[in-house]
Amino acid sequence: MGANPGAGIKRVGELSLMDLASIDLVLRGGSVVDWQRVHFESNEEIQGFLRAQELDLARQADRVRIEAIKQAAIEYLRRQFRFPIPRPIERAPVEELLLVASGKGHRQLCACTVLKAMHIIHHVDARELRFSLPISEQEMLRLVEERVYRLVGHMLAVGLPIMEFVGGRKRRDAIYTKLLSKPDAHATAIYDKLRFRLVTRDRSSILPVLQYLLTHLFPFNYVVPGESTNTIFQLRSFCEADPDLRDRTPRLSLGDELSGSPNQFSSEHFRIVHFVVDVPVRVPDEMLAAAPGPVRTLGQVVFALCEFQLVDRKTEEANEASEASHASYKERQKQAVTRRLKLGRPTAADVDQVRGQRRKDGD
Repeated sequence: MGANPGAGIKRVGELSLMDLASIDLVLRGGSVVDWQRVHFESNEEIQGFLRAQELDLARQADRVRIEAIKQAAIEYLRRQFRFPIPRPIERAPVEELLLVASGKGHRQLCACTVLKAMHIIHHVDARELRFSLPISEQEMLRLVEERVYRLVGHMLAVGLPIMEFVGGRKRRDAIYTKLLSKPDAHATAIYDKLRFRLVTRDRSSILPVLQYLLTHLFPFNYVVPGESTNTIFQLRSFCEADPDLRDRTPRLSLGDELSGSPNQFSSEHFRIVHFVVDVPVRVPDEMLAAAPGPVRTLGQVVFALCEFQLVDRKTEEANEASEASHASYKERQKQAVTRRLKLGRPTAADVDQVRGQRRKDGD
């Protein structure tokens, strides 16, 4: 699991600039490629970020791999854009690069640009490695499940405010129904084959739980852009109202808007923090050894898409006591699929009718 899961538990008022910026990206479903600066303030934060990537720079192989990614990024930027990379940036180890990218000036811009290219190259290489491994999708999901269950077990043991945890794989019938309900009915559109739901003690507890996940399970940069729903938390207003966070708010462009669910079957009254992550998974040595020789140079990390949902207990109870409940959602979806199988793709008028019914149910 990399980091010591018993360490680093933070109260809301102890959240750093990097913590808040990362949480903001999750809530808004943004892309790290659009960032102009990162906000690391210590080597401890940087080491936690690298461990969340399933990278251990104490291992020579990981150190060599990340240096290869950095050099590939620099060569790409020079080759395609004639981007001027200063020699100190080219020679800097990744830890120093992350610190420079948190500063100011021309070198900060260059470091940030190199890191963005590294982010993309690492992901592309990891996908090539994943599809070259002799492993089924089910086995890959098992590796992710084990990592998540192990971490959540530690979170419960050390007292993080989690009241309920539910996780597992989407059943085949549920996958079929979801695909039949989508206009773009292909399997790559299913992000929640593996999904996890955490219910926190109260609304403010969502933040330390999310921060812990970002530090110990998945890095903020692999949250899938455009796939977040946040109908609970207005981050900027919350930080401005907290005396321990208020002074940090002006240094970040935090979002304050709520984003409704794009799912046509969800109630307008449904409240949730939902996002999709490419969770990094470290491939076991024996599995990597069975891969074709050339791809073994691509490192030891692959990715698996997972859906996460966070909700506080009071909001969860309100959801389930109304037409926003999961059972009502499934029934609306089932009715729509039944109609589509009989009559074809719904018209705009049909969609408006479904929306009208949802509003009526909520009255």
